[in-house]
Amino acid sequence: MLRRNSEKKKKKKKKKQKKKKKQVMATKVPQIAILGAGIFVKSQYIPRLSEISHLFHLKAIWSRSQESATAAVEVARKHFPGVECKWGDCGLEDIIQDGSIDAVAVVLAVQNQVDISLRVLKAGKHVLQEKPAASCTSELETALSSYRSISADAPSQLIWSVAENYRFESGLLECKKLIGGIGKMMSVQVIIEGSMNSSNPYFSSNWRRKFTGGFIVDMGVHYIAGLRMLVGCEVVSVSAMTSHVDLTLPPPDNISSVFHLENGCSGVFVMVVSSRTPKTLWRVVGLNGTLQVERGFQGEHGYLVSLYGADGQNQSSFFPFGGVTEELKAFINDVSENTLKKGSQFVPEPRLSFVEGARDVAVLEAMLESGAKQGELVQVKKF
Repeated sequence: MLRRNSEKKKKKKKKKQKKKKKQVMATKVPQIAILGAGIFVKSQYIPRLSEISHLFHLKAIWSRSQESATAAVEVARKHFPGVECKWGDCGLEDIIQDGSIDAVAVVLAVQNQVDISLRVLKAGKHVLQEKPAASCTSELETALSSYRSISADAPSQLIWSVAENYRFESGLLECKKLIGGIGKMMSVQVIIEGSMNSSNPYFSSNWRRKFTGGFIVDMGVHYIAGLRMLVGCEVVSVSAMTSHVDLTLPPPDNISSVFHLENGCSGVFVMVVSSRTPKTLWRVVGLNGTLQVERGFQGEHGYLVSLYGADGQNQSSFFPFGGVTEELKAFINDVSENTLKKGSQFVPEPRLSFVEGARDVAVLEAMLESGAKQGELVQVKKF
């Protein structure tokens, strides 16, 4: 009898210890590092991460130069007092080899991002890479092949995410919910009049000027991501004309394209890199109504979503920006979930997948190729 009671007590104790261990695992926050210390890291990553700082621990920020790394760390220490400053090849290697770092945000020039992301993944760390996913589809194909090879050898699933905040903007998500109500799609319009002039902090960025369609691709992936999410299907082919008007910008700086969707609908995509009248608008015309989402300002920046019904009534709602915070939160949650749910149970957030980012780039590359061929119809590379 005494032995039985003793065994029962032991089992109970073991159960309690197991439960406690699970709770500790559940509350253990991932450690992350940021590679990059440019404008976007200082103006967006650090402030937005500070809003969700209870979800992770920021261990380090790295840049190629000590000066830029120090400047970013000074900004970050207001929110993350213990963050370490790393720079140069040695600093990068420190982060890659640091076993306590679970995940890395790669916020660098597009020409360097893929190679460094793959190095980080090879070290067994999860990656959130800034958009665009790559500068061209051939680089994307090579990257995906390398990722599959690294993943096959990894002991657990490795996450490679591409940061695309437009897939997380509440205004665009609301549109996606409402689109079924306008009936069969008849036409889609995407009108972008950008403001990339000398007063824009990204205007002087060298890397955006050093690859084909630099500003078109870097800015344009946002609008293609918004388009693909709203219509809920892929762009299969395009015909485009491109031009170079503003000589302070690299060519091309204007694109006008007709695109064809796999659901049979067609539409137009018009993008001006630098305009005196900035505008960002998606408009979908259906048999039973029209849905429009337009960037605007109502005390704060955001999107005005308007639904025009067959009865002539118009319903509008304004949604403030919040996509950057939401995408960062989704990635950190993925990293935490991946730790807790080993193996096949874990499903990463699909909106962050590298393949989604690849599909955005593929559409723009097809448009640029068509423009170079004077409007010839080009099939969009499938990923």
